[in-house]
Amino acid sequence: MKIQPKIMSNVCLTAHPLGCKIEVQKQIDYVLKKGKLKGPKTALILGCSGGYGLATRIALAYGCDTQTLGVSLEREPAENKTASVGFYNNQAFSALAKENGKKEKTLNLEAFSNEAKEQTIAAAKEFFGAQKIDLVVYSLASPMRTDPKDGTSYKSVLKPIGQPYQGKTVDIFTGAIKTVEVEPATEEEAKATVKVMGGEDWSLWIDALLKADLLSQGAITVAYSYIGPEITYPIYREGTIGRAKVDLEQSAAAIDKKLSVVKGKAYVSVNKALVTRASSVIPVVPLYVAILFKVMAEKGLHEGCIEQEYRMLEVMYGHDSVKTDDEGRIRLDDWEMRPEIQQAVFSVWDKITQDNLSQYTDLEKVRKDFMNLHGFDVEGVDYEQDVDPMGI
Repeated sequence: MKIQPKIMSNVCLTAHPLGCKIEVQKQIDYVLKKGKLKGPKTALILGCSGGYGLATRIALAYGCDTQTLGVSLEREPAENKTASVGFYNNQAFSALAKENGKKEKTLNLEAFSNEAKEQTIAAAKEFFGAQKIDLVVYSLASPMRTDPKDGTSYKSVLKPIGQPYQGKTVDIFTGAIKTVEVEPATEEEAKATVKVMGGEDWSLWIDALLKADLLSQGAITVAYSYIGPEITYPIYREGTIGRAKVDLEQSAAAIDKKLSVVKGKAYVSVNKALVTRASSVIPVVPLYVAILFKVMAEKGLHEGCIEQEYRMLEVMYGHDSVKTDDEGRIRLDDWEMRPEIQQAVFSVWDKITQDNLSQYTDLEKVRKDFMNLHGFDVEGVDYEQDVDPMGI
């Protein structure tokens, strides 16, 4: 079948297996070009199928020769329907790793459940053998989570807290600048978002791995967060997602104490703003990112997921100690948040109009990154050719 992008409300519902494979190969090529890193021998990646989770896995496997066990829940393909982009990413990583002699295993599981933890632990014991896990990467992203303790399901929302939000944004496909209004979340919605995107499940994973005696001496765990500039605070850092991220960051301290039994450490890595499947629908963020990309590229500072995660491993394993901020966080957003970068971004923020959008932003780069995430607009792919949706 011919696979074309199907986009509704800035969400892409299809994915192209060959395009995804080429995009995975590009990340591998970057790591191979950069060279070897110090790193862990074994790693468990929870949320391995895209974005920062996939990039971390690639950087580990090809930069450190790490044996990786990945977990994610992905929609499988049907005869006339594509799989989720994460399915094709996992498929590509596994195939390329096999060709390149990298030891890996991928589990398609709903990672929030107790059953998934049990199955992962069993698989880890078989896969790693006598070795224990040196690194646990927590990069799960989902709009919904069922609490394994009582079976209650929670849905996350993207809303401000306390008062309505109004701001401008841009449609990455039409280029239309528009004003958006979002009503504030109820307290129940805010709490539900924390249940889905906060640190509770991360902590449960560490509990399960400690109980199973699967963590090595000096084991490290890391989860991902974002802070961003003040202009995005009302809808992000001070909104429902931000409250969940604060919970995630606070959980790191509690997890750090739990890991003391193996002399381990827990970190949160605050990463830079990038194009993700989620960020394209967050008000303000697409316009901010479009300006940011242009500014950072002009100064030679732009990074994508793989550049960020290669650098994260350098921070975590390349020195005698891990450099963090005053709250113990690894700051991979340090280049984005440089005063000169932020000043350059916001010097044009109020100047943006429909007529000068192309002058002050790199919206085309944002649009291409979004399409590439799903295997589209990838060089070397003929999208008029039939392709097997079951994968490459």
